[in-house]
Amino acid sequence: MRPRTGTPESTAQKNTVRAFRPAASRRFGGGWGEMGPGGAITLVGVVGRSRLSVVAVPMLVAACSSVLAACSSTDSSTAPPTKPPDSAPLATVSPSPSGSAGRPTTAGQTEPLVLAVNATRAAQDVDLAAARALASGARSWRGFQVVSSLRLVEHNPNALALAPASKVGPSVRALTVAGVDPFSAPDRYALRTAGPTPAAEVIDLTVGGDVMLGRRVATAAARTGDVSRPLRAIGPRLAAADLTVVNLESTLSRAGAPQQGGDSFAAPPGVTAGLRAVGVDVLSLANNHTGDFENQALLDTVQRVRASGIQPVGAGRNLSEAGRPVVVTRSGVRFGFLAFNAIGETPRATATAPGAFSVRMPPRTGPLNQADLGVLTRQIKALRAASDVVVVLPHWGQQYTHKPVPAQRIVATALTKAGADLVIGGHPHWVQAVEYPPNKLIAHSLGNLVFDMDFSQQTQEGVLLELTYWGKTLKAARLTPYVIGADFSPRIVSGTRAEQILADIRNA
Repeated sequence: MRPRTGTPESTAQKNTVRAFRPAASRRFGGGWGEMGPGGAITLVGVVGRSRLSVVAVPMLVAACSSVLAACSSTDSSTAPPTKPPDSAPLATVSPSPSGSAGRPTTAGQTEPLVLAVNATRAAQDVDLAAARALASGARSWRGFQVVSSLRLVEHNPNALALAPASKVGPSVRALTVAGVDPFSAPDRYALRTAGPTPAAEVIDLTVGGDVMLGRRVATAAARTGDVSRPLRAIGPRLAAADLTVVNLESTLSRAGAPQQGGDSFAAPPGVTAGLRAVGVDVLSLANNHTGDFENQALLDTVQRVRASGIQPVGAGRNLSEAGRPVVVTRSGVRFGFLAFNAIGETPRATATAPGAFSVRMPPRTGPLNQADLGVLTRQIKALRAASDVVVVLPHWGQQYTHKPVPAQRIVATALTKAGADLVIGGHPHWVQAVEYPPNKLIAHSLGNLVFDMDFSQQTQEGVLLELTYWGKTLKAARLTPYVIGADFSPRIVSGTRAEQILADIRNA
């Protein structure tokens, strides 16, 4: 949400709505690398540094609305990585370059030399002396064994590989060196190898899980005089990203009768100021609690979120509005968002009635409905034409398990084939598996972010998905574990507790 460089934009600028201009999307990399005999590193690529700009919701609406209108009456049920180029300059350690971003590659240019471990290992920092030793041929570090390729790291939680940044993608985790991340701050990262100096903008996108600010959470927060108190501890982490997205698992109105008894969630409307203060830019409302207090409360919630300056997605006054994507621009890169509910309980939006954009699928709303899936995939294709990065936010799956149901994998595959770059789910209340199709990422569930489910350890654990783009290319995807405390506030954890949470994802 915050600019990395330059002058912060005004509220008026952030709320500017612009027409879409289709643009060619160019992608670089996300592959893998090998260290050859004698420490030679294969090299390829370009890329990064960042600056913030904002926003749009577009003429795309017309295209998407026509897709929805055409489909709203339909209700039938259904039932090898690329080989790297030959060989390579020797890896070196050098001071960070300055002032060279954006120039063509010339002799003497360098890029980060990444120390990569399995994506489900916790963050660790390598001091510069140890990093130099690894670059010079050391074969182990703190229990990690150095291996020859990133593919081995993807499958071995105790492996470590060295590779130039241009060869590394989101399926592994980069260790920081002397406190600096090679993808978030490539110009300040000290461990270098010969190669093109990163030249694209760095953009950080953070996605969090389910946020429920009603029931006992609201009661505890009210005692402090701050209805948004549960967000404060993790707030700086959320606000540090250029773009932040979460799922709001409660209404902001009690305009109707509760529909789910004690599981009807309504948060004070004032929480929108707190969400905005911690950097939230987009809120998914496509879930099974947005309709907890009937239609008017749902409409009030959509209006109140939008009035706060946050973009709602996934619910609205009719199918056209509920299925309308949100597109937010950062550093010239257009991020498009769609959200859907597969759990039921919140009414399905129709051509004439409010509700959530919905897909019927196991385990809660019957067999996979191919007509629903067709509406969604056509929306994704339309959004693909008007966005550089397409993000789909499903509310799906089985509660209280780390294992996705088979239908989640089937639907996720269909969404990525239709053009989704990221599929990031919620609802199970536990963390679930993360998958890395080529140039894509599927996170089946990030777990609870704020909730009062203090009856089990797993419902009080989750991960932030912290993504770093170099221009339009996804370069890093960090799973950052946290634990929800007795005050219902999530706090980042490290060490053994973080490794335990990440192991649940690895073993799912």
